[in-house]
Amino acid sequence: MSADSKPDSKNNTKWIVLATVMIGTFLGGLNMTIANLALPKIISDFGITVSMAGWISTAYIIANAVLVPVWGKLGDMIGRKKVYILGFSIFIVGSILTGLAWNFSSMVVFRVIQAIAVSADYPTAMAIIAVTFTEGRERAQALGIWSASFAISSVFGPLIGGPLIDAFGWRSVFFISIPTGLFGIFMALRYVKEFVNTKADANFDFKGAVTLGLTLTALVLVLEKGLDWGWFSIDSIITYAAVILFGTIFYFTERKNKEPIVDFKFFKNTVFVGTLANNFIVFMGMMGAMFLLPIFVQTYLGYGATQTGYLFMPMAFFMVLSAQIGGWMVGKVKANWVICISTLIAAFGIYLFSFYIDPKSTALDIIIPISVMAMGLGLGMSQRTVAITSSVPVHEVGMASSVLALARNIAGAFGIAIFSTILTNATKSSVLQIAQNTVIHTSNPMIIGEVTALIGFKAQITAFATVFTVSSILVLIGAIVSFFVKIPDFKNKKTEQVPVE
Repeated sequence: MSADSKPDSKNNTKWIVLATVMIGTFLGGLNMTIANLALPKIISDFGITVSMAGWISTAYIIANAVLVPVWGKLGDMIGRKKVYILGFSIFIVGSILTGLAWNFSSMVVFRVIQAIAVSADYPTAMAIIAVTFTEGRERAQALGIWSASFAISSVFGPLIGGPLIDAFGWRSVFFISIPTGLFGIFMALRYVKEFVNTKADANFDFKGAVTLGLTLTALVLVLEKGLDWGWFSIDSIITYAAVILFGTIFYFTERKNKEPIVDFKFFKNTVFVGTLANNFIVFMGMMGAMFLLPIFVQTYLGYGATQTGYLFMPMAFFMVLSAQIGGWMVGKVKANWVICISTLIAAFGIYLFSFYIDPKSTALDIIIPISVMAMGLGLGMSQRTVAITSSVPVHEVGMASSVLALARNIAGAFGIAIFSTILTNATKSSVLQIAQNTVIHTSNPMIIGEVTALIGFKAQITAFATVFTVSSILVLIGAIVSFFVKIPDFKNKKTEQVPVE
């Protein structure tokens, strides 16, 4: 078909396309969640330490972050459908191999293969949706539904993974992805049209890909291991230097390349930069806080993995509901207002945790804040994604989507690193403060031991409340940033595609 041919906007198959890419996104999110549930059993079977097991997750996160921009660029160059199906196929192979892993080393390698596949999903899926739904408001609705699929997967992870691990062992959580993955490939082959960038140069930017990969590897590595190493240890300082060195090389390499992995001209676009900044801040605050919430629930409230999953079910419901409301508001309410208000609601929801964090907390005490936060996140989801994809030429939407995905990944890593450090430091500070204000009128060693344990316990609870307070302030800053971003009206805005049948 010619460059100015367009898909029929009345064709109902576009909603089937949306359902198809949601399968991949759902499986990618599910894979991350259930793999973490399986770690205790893997540690036991392979006879490894908790520290060693951490590399199973770290290697996965690094590979995922490194490959996202590469897949996004390849999708723009050779076709999103090709890249999407290739990623799906690698995911199935990786799932089979991970389920068959025989030791720690093989597990790490096979998890990296899975991460390579999952990193292909986000930028290509978003790009496929962006070029399939050409009308601004409808696109927002589709992107909102699609974005919510990741949140839903995080809920179903414990619900599916917990019983599977208990009944059939940890290997079953990887094999369960195979039939669904095969179905997803069939759907993609049948319904997804190919879209390629006819303006792109056929030469792939290998130098940029390598230097970006080295930069992100060093960055994610120090964010994941910095707390264990010490943020100012020799290992951390060497890693910081690697980030600066390879990042500098990458920047000057991309400036000279006609078809860069990351086009730095995006960062001259105020809409792109402002929306990206809001996304980064919101995800850093949210991921940092939400990473610690299951730990609190299981450690101090005594919930199991499956019970914890039940607590998160309302989060998925309210996120999907508010995403639809946000999509409906596209073109009716200014996008920066919607993003600002949604971020304020999310900040308020996170702040509520600082009041409800208590060993006597009920399930409702956790569900209320998480539901408020989910309403806020979902409400602005469509607006953020549409702002990013609509602020760049359609033939570069894959690259723009990959930058957004990369920003979210790095923001999550930053959030977890920063708030884990805050939790540790706040605990130490609280112990000292509580101890200074505690008087023990006995020399009985048993009572002294009990009081010491209670001081530590109280300090940890206080530290969790501090983390959620800081997180809410950070997200509040994201709301302020978004208010000043002048996002154009998306009402009746259409884009052109280059479909290839």
